[in-house]
Formats: sequence, structure tokens, C-alpha cells
Amino acid sequence: MALTPSTMVPLGSVMPAFSLPDANGEVVSSDKYTGKPLLVMFICNHCPYVKHIAAALSEFAEEYIPAGLGIVAINSNDFRTYPEDSPARMREEIAARGYRFPYLVDEQQEVAKAFDAACTPDFFLFDHEGKLAYRGQFDGSRPGNNEPVDGSDLRAAADAVLRGEQPGEDQAPSVGCNIKWK
Repeated sequence: MALTPSTMVPLGSVMPAFSLPDANGEVVSSDKYTGKPLLVMFICNHCPYVKHIAAALSEFAEEYIPAGLGIVAINSNDFRTYPEDSPARMREEIAARGYRFPYLVDEQQEVAKAFDAACTPDFFLFDHEGKLAYRGQFDGSRPGNNEPVDGSDLRAAADAVLRGEQPGEDQAPSVGCNIKWK
């Protein structure tokens, strides 16, 4: 595992379009979210940084999807080399965690490259115009640092975007495992 920070793409960047299958093969397109705020999360099943916040991600989705935030998760890891990130294992993870958001398979890794995603977890929050409003950490918690897993950074950004405001520009990068490139 290589500890990797998020790239911190420039705020205001336009969301790359995507169309990817979920773990069951149903295609989900970014067009579905046109005109509404969208959180795009790059996660996987095996990363200890994702596992550390997985329950809180599920709770976050339970709260923010009904409030009007679109949420999708994308797994861009090479699942042939890392079989624990395969679509079959993603289906198990969805059931175990109770994820209410689509969990998509980026087998060709083109979407991760288009977003300039670097790590798992990596968060990209777009406003209703499809412009990047937040990129950074879920919160300051990391495995073993005893900080609370509360999603405070992402919650503050999502609350601002849902109010039609821009989050502050002082945003801390997420850190986690590097995306497992082919």
C-alpha cells in the first residue's frame, strides 16, 4: 500500500462525463444527475482507509440523498490483480454496508484518469452546474489516529452546495491507498 494524497484538481473544473456499469451490470450515466449536485467518490473494497470510513459513508448517503445530493461511488482498481475489488465482491460490499448509492466499475480506468483521481477514498463534489466545488477529505480521521469518523469536512461542503453556496477554498486532501492501475 502506497499512501497517496488526492490530486486537488482546481475548483470550478467541469465534471467529466461518465457512463459505467454498476456491480450488477446496470449502466449509470452522469447525465442522470444533470442540474443537481453530485458527489463522485472513488473507493474500493480492500483499502483500509475506505474500510475505516465505510460505515460513515453509508450513514452520510442515508442523510444526504434524501436532501437532494446525488452520490455515486466508482471502483477503478484493477480487479484482476486485486480480486477483492471485483464486481462480485462489490456486490457483497454493497449488501454488507447497506450502500444506497450506485457503486460503479471503471474497468478501463478511463473515468479515474478523467477525474484525475489518485487514491481511495477520493471525493469530488460538484455543484448543480457540474462545477467542482469540493475535493478533499471526508474528515481528519485516519486508521489509528483516534480522530472521530464524522465526515465533518465533506458534510460542511455538501451543506454549502445544497444551499447554493460555494464551500470554503481551504480544503484538505484526502489520503489513502493509491488507485491500483493496470
